[in-house]
Amino acid sequence: MNYLKLIALFVFAAGVNWQSHEILSFMDSLIATEAVLAQTLWCLSLMLGFGWACSKLSAGTVFPSFTLQLLIGIVLHDALLPLSIQLVLAVVVCTALAAVILKSGGDEIDRAEFLAIAWPTLLIAVVGYGITFFVMFPLLMALGISGPQAALLSAIIGSTDPAALIPTLKRLMFKHVYQRVVNVSVAESALNDAVGAIFTAAIAQMVLARVELNSVESLSGQLFSPLNLLNLGQQFLFGCVAGLAGWLLMQVYDKFRQREHMRGISHPAFDFAFLLFIPLATFLLAQMLHGNGFLAAFVAGLLANFNHKHDHFHAGLQHMETHIESLAKPLIFMMVGPFVSLSMLADTALSGLLVSLMFIFIARPLAVFSSLLLTNITLKEKLFLCVVRETGVIPVVLAVITVAQFPTMTMLMPLTAWVVIWTLTLLPAITPWWASKLNMLNK
Repeated sequence: MNYLKLIALFVFAAGVNWQSHEILSFMDSLIATEAVLAQTLWCLSLMLGFGWACSKLSAGTVFPSFTLQLLIGIVLHDALLPLSIQLVLAVVVCTALAAVILKSGGDEIDRAEFLAIAWPTLLIAVVGYGITFFVMFPLLMALGISGPQAALLSAIIGSTDPAALIPTLKRLMFKHVYQRVVNVSVAESALNDAVGAIFTAAIAQMVLARVELNSVESLSGQLFSPLNLLNLGQQFLFGCVAGLAGWLLMQVYDKFRQREHMRGISHPAFDFAFLLFIPLATFLLAQMLHGNGFLAAFVAGLLANFNHKHDHFHAGLQHMETHIESLAKPLIFMMVGPFVSLSMLADTALSGLLVSLMFIFIARPLAVFSSLLLTNITLKEKLFLCVVRETGVIPVVLAVITVAQFPTMTMLMPLTAWVVIWTLTLLPAITPWWASKLNMLNK
């Protein structure tokens, strides 16, 4: 019955998309300001309405809501076409929402637990990302993708994402000894999102400078040149500095809220506004310092650690998490729709499958086993981490930003969409089975 409802939803979306030509034509006939406003509200309404429907109807099926939202967005390609024209709006919305999500990712990890797993997390998030990048680059070129597009795609899809992983892990009862590897899998995804953003920006600068990127040797030479290493270091350093500034601001707010709490004053709704302000202001400060805003938002959330501190913050953070799941993530996943049509998805189906398989079965195992050589992570834990490899929110955001810079690179967005579809659908589904096979769960 649930699958019949999903089919009905997709048929309805196709009908809306079919009728959208006339609706958008009428909006175009309005005066300039009214036309832009009408088209923006039209797209926002579609994304919120269908995003909610996907979340409701995904229950009881093998499909995560995020996969359905991405596919529905593609079905609504023509209806959401104004967003592909208003690229600045799409980029700003995706970037702002991603900053909020990364700050929330920092909140998700207990700071004391993170310090206990900091070494393996840093290795798999940074070194593992680099290995994934350099493994995927020649494999993508072997599929006939040009050097610049292969480099950008490798950078975009190199980040992991816990969009469907965290709900899956929360349903499983891991043995206490394996809780460490669960924390590593969540912490890795939050940290290497920032790494992916930094690498993607660096590769984009090389492409804009028309640097030769047709081999691993030329790519390595440019990536590890003194000038580029200085740029990468600056992104990391000032991103952390901005994150520290965000943390100090939250510390001041923490003291203020403690005093109010002692006086019996509670305004959780107002807390949400401030918790939303922090990642945006932190991101802005990092940009002004030429640092990485995504890293800054994550560092601010991790250091503040409001999820694991005083009870009077829990209501605000719960509101934040609810809004992220019901608003931010659906909007980002459906943002693929304006840039990818069903015909583009069909044309790249085979390439998308091959890229996803190489990503899951070649790049990920190599990244896990190579990056964790100098740690005490066991073989069983490494095998588990090989399966925990989704691609989701931040890669979609990076793809939107990159397509806005390079509109002629038509392979970037559909291949990113395919990797998201395959990894978000397949890997969370087999994670419980794989953890059970590895004897990591309580009976």
